[in-house]
Amino acid sequence: MWQRHSCRAPFDPDRKIREHELQRILDAARWSPTVHNAQNFEIIVVDDKRRLKEISAIQLPPSETFDVDDFRELSFSEAEVLRHKTGLLAGMFPASWQEEDGGQELGSGARRTYLGRTIPMCAALLVVIYDSRMRCAEGDTLGNMSLGCVMQNVWLMAESLGISTQVLSAVSEIEIANRVRRLLDVPGHMNVAFAVRLGYRVTASERHLRVRRGIEDFTHRNRYAQRGIE
Repeated sequence: MWQRHSCRAPFDPDRKIREHELQRILDAARWSPTVHNAQNFEIIVVDDKRRLKEISAIQLPPSETFDVDDFRELSFSEAEVLRHKTGLLAGMFPASWQEEDGGQELGSGARRTYLGRTIPMCAALLVVIYDSRMRCAEGDTLGNMSLGCVMQNVWLMAESLGISTQVLSAVSEIEIANRVRRLLDVPGHMNVAFAVRLGYRVTASERHLRVRRGIEDFTHRNRYAQRGIE
């Protein structure tokens, strides 16, 4: 859990995920807790280079959610992120995002080619889909929690095997999801939840400052604002 991180670097597309390790990752997903044991997900393993190239050709539209919300979570110095104890250091992202007005640039061409900069450079892509008839949709809190458990199990197992991981939530955006569904022959009642990029880094792992609040910063005992856990 402490080592788990999102790896945004290029992966070696020619270094395959070994079949027995892929099986362990999928088995971790299989044993994820889901509401009423509904097992409300399926996984498409994409490791064909032609299919990966087709998916990578999809351009992302500007993300207003990132522009407005996520950009506020960026800090522009290590001192700032250490003071906040939350969010991310802007240096983890492309240089154009590191200016304090960089959020205005997130809908630019660089943003729109994001899939093309990541998906081709990996050994496999796991596309997690769910049955829209099983209430796993907007407003279905328990269904979405179940999908989150699948994501976490996959992430932790991959990390334990030394396989780098990046979750791509952008594939759930309607425009992108519809194209992914067509490319992968996903039936109409199945929706795209997220994708997981798997592989091995082609360069040494970058070290970024990671912060968490202290336990005493987010815990309360018996009632809100009553501390006591240190």
